[in-house]
Amino acid sequence: MTTSAAAPSSCGPAVSAHRPHSGPGAPSFSSTLPQPSLPSLLQDQPGARGRPMSTPPPMAPNRSSFEPITFVLTGIPGMEESHTWISVPFCLMYVLALVGNVSLLLLIATDRTLRQPMCLFLAMLSVADLTLSTVTVPEMLAIFWFGSRKVSFDGCIAQMFFTHFSFIAESTILLAMAFDRYVAICDPLRYLMILTPSVIGKVAVAALVRGSCIMFPAIFLLKRLPYCGHSTMQHTYCEHMGIARLACADITVNIWYGFTTTLLSSGLDVVLIALSYVVILRAVFRLPSKEARLKALRTCGSHLGVILMFYLPAFFSFLTHRFVHNVPSCIHILLANLYVIVPPMLNPIVYGVRTRQIRKRVLHMFSKVGEACC
Repeated sequence: MTTSAAAPSSCGPAVSAHRPHSGPGAPSFSSTLPQPSLPSLLQDQPGARGRPMSTPPPMAPNRSSFEPITFVLTGIPGMEESHTWISVPFCLMYVLALVGNVSLLLLIATDRTLRQPMCLFLAMLSVADLTLSTVTVPEMLAIFWFGSRKVSFDGCIAQMFFTHFSFIAESTILLAMAFDRYVAICDPLRYLMILTPSVIGKVAVAALVRGSCIMFPAIFLLKRLPYCGHSTMQHTYCEHMGIARLACADITVNIWYGFTTTLLSSGLDVVLIALSYVVILRAVFRLPSKEARLKALRTCGSHLGVILMFYLPAFFSFLTHRFVHNVPSCIHILLANLYVIVPPMLNPIVYGVRTRQIRKRVLHMFSKVGEACC
């Protein structure tokens, strides 16, 4: 007994297996009719005669699986209804940071008496602060106010680069300023001999080169990853690990590269800054005058406060991204936003106003404005 039914195909209509004249000796259509070959079929098509067979061109790789067209920034997850209220203090702090740093730069640029080493370091710090805050805060406010959450892949990479680059440059400048205070207090007679204009220029170049050398490899580490359509990032701006975690591949290299470079750059800076202030405090406590000791302690205390405000949220964000995953996203993102806006707002006040030459110049300027108004 033979079966004559065939299983239907899933890619098209079922083909009937019924054969008329079945049985022994029945003529077979497959044996009586000539079966045309594939080359003859192709040659019988209009315009195909005499044309050699060719293999179809290879399909172009789907780059959408490697580089998404856009990323979507969510803002602060779980606090979407409060975005408008959260934006108010961030906007005010950003305006203060702009006014303070731009005013400090104009003051140093227009007054030749302020071309001292500390004032030049403050000018560098203001440029780094303006870059750090301007790269991140306007994007944050656009999310809070207008719901403008989309950013192109290349735009996100660029924002990541300049955010971390300016952070590394600022860390380098803070280290140089700590060394400046160490020389001014512990070796004041050689202050101008050590901190010459040439040395200050080399510090500026070192900050730029250091930031570039650390961040350019991070661009290629992110470009090599496939993202498989993942595009939603729980953050208010783009950062290295935030982008890397969207990838659908192993990111161990990204994790350890970020960990190593952070320890050898900003981590080393923190250790050297702490050592310099320990030596400074030892020298301060040896001052004979109680009033001089209190004045130096107030200055060092305000400097250390700003330094801690700069490094602690940054290192918290860095460590939780890599090793701790049970911190609420809203806490993580709020702290990550603090180190890009609070230090740029406070630095012109803490460092600028507490620097004697700048304080005198500011008071002189306000006295002239008061006389003109009267």
